[in-house]
Amino acid sequence: MNRELEFAEKDFAARLEDVEVRLAYQDQVIEDLNKVIVEQWSAMDTFRRQIERLEERVRDLQERPIPGPQEEPPPPHY
Repeated sequence: MNRELEFAEKDFAARLEDVEVRLAYQDQVIEDLNKVIVEQWSAMDTFRRQIERLEERVRDLQERPIPGPQEEPPPPHY
């Protein structure tokens, strides 16, 4: 019986160590994913500002009158 208990304790210790190792890797993966999300959020914010500036430029261009063809005076022999 003592031998079975010793084996169960070793098995439990090994399983606990395995869980701790997996948890450590998961913590690292979560940190890595968080960094990626922060970088993507920053890039999206930059793109959003660029789109807003482009939209403003398009509005400004749409508000300006479009110059039509300039009429030239008729030639002197007309």
